[in-house]
Amino acid sequence: MLSILEGLFIFIAVSESILGVLGNGFIGLVNCIDCVKNKKFSMIGFILTGLATSRICLILIIITDGLTKIFFPDMYSSGNLIDYISYLWVIFNQSSIWFATSLSVFYFLKIANFSHHIFLWLKGRINKVLHLLMGSLFISWLFTFPQIVEIINESRMKSGNATWNLHMQRSKFFTKQILLNLGVILLFTLCLITCFLLIISLWRHNRSMQLNVTGPRDPSTEAHVKAMKVLISFIILFILYFIGIAIEISCFTLPENKLLFISGMVTTAIYPWGHSFILILGNSKLKQASLRALQRFKCCEVGRLLTAAQTRVGRNGCSRRII
Repeated sequence: MLSILEGLFIFIAVSESILGVLGNGFIGLVNCIDCVKNKKFSMIGFILTGLATSRICLILIIITDGLTKIFFPDMYSSGNLIDYISYLWVIFNQSSIWFATSLSVFYFLKIANFSHHIFLWLKGRINKVLHLLMGSLFISWLFTFPQIVEIINESRMKSGNATWNLHMQRSKFFTKQILLNLGVILLFTLCLITCFLLIISLWRHNRSMQLNVTGPRDPSTEAHVKAMKVLISFIILFILYFIGIAIEISCFTLPENKLLFISGMVTTAIYPWGHSFILILGNSKLKQASLRALQRFKCCEVGRLLTAAQTRVGRNGCSRRII
């Protein structure tokens, strides 16, 4: 039986999941419609669509995994369900981080202003840089899947071994978790580096413009600031995501604590839905599309209310004539 606090946390996690699916679905839909209209897929459109799709799948895996562990622990521990969830989580988790890192690299190469020859060389070869990152994603998968198989096998051996050494297994378990997330850590480090370099570029740009511009900020500064907001929000939310994963992982070695696990699930789900809405607000095309969608929704709602009012007035008029 769940406590009131546990039930509240589950409600929050489910609400976050619904918001995440709606937000990321909107991003993917807008970019797909834009692709159909222009008959081509831009690089930024490809990144945003891939990011939205991977996050929708990640949200569904997080909430399915969490609810199954909470309400159907026997079904989770028996059979191959844990295998399928683990493999899918690795694929979509690393894909989501790869697309987010690619977005940060894209912003950095498009917006930052450096005169170093390495930066200029990379700036002229954005597509090749992103293809190189995609190759690193596949290498990360090849490295991660054997770790997942080993962790699952050891977990099953543990459940059937009464003389299992808890202390030694804990240290080994956390070591394997670090190795398992090594590719994600490297991608996140690359995102931190690009964010730091973008801050330097913004600072240098503002310093050079202080003596030349006395009015409002120029478009380059605005682009720097928007990109910085997106990247910093990604870093903060991703740190929360890591904290949530760490909490969920700790529940494998700590005594059973549903509240701790549910709080980890809530913390983990903040990243995929929160960053999607930040992307919508930070991207002019997505922001305009969201405003148009809200206006259409308001018009449909007003039209529905007017139709209902006219129907009531017509019924009242008919009843009066009958009387």
